[in-house]
Amino acid sequence: MQVQIRHAGGGDVSLEDCASFSEPMGEAIETSQILNEAYVLEISSPGINEQLLSDRDFQTFRGFPVEVNYNDEKESEVYRTGLLHERTIDHVHLNIKGKINRIPRKNVIGVKLISPTG
Repeated sequence: MQVQIRHAGGGDVSLEDCASFSEPMGEAIETSQILNEAYVLEISSPGINEQLLSDRDFQTFRGFPVEVNYNDEKESEVYRTGLLHERTIDHVHLNIKGKINRIPRKNVIGVKLISPTG
C-alpha cells in the first residue's frame, strides 16, 4: 500500500515526516481490520530525497526497502536491494530474504529508499 503525504502549506516533506507518519498509519490500518491480507506500507512524498545520509536516516528507516550501490572486491559497481537492517561504523547490514548481508561501508557509494516492489 502506497501513501503519499504533503504538508498543507506546501512545505517540503522530510524523511522524518514519512517515518513519523508510518507507525500511526500502520496501527490505524491494523486496528480497522480493513485489509485481511499481508501488505507492505510505503509512506512517501513526490519531493522526498530518497538518499539516506545521516545516522538518523539509517535509524529512522530501519526495516524499509533500500537499494545499496557499492564497489565489490573486484572494483565492479554492484546494486543490491533488501530491507535496511542497520549501519555500523564498518558495515551496512542488509536483510535479503531473511539473511543479513554485510557490505563494507568504505565500499558503499550510496543507499536510497525504494518502493517495496523495487
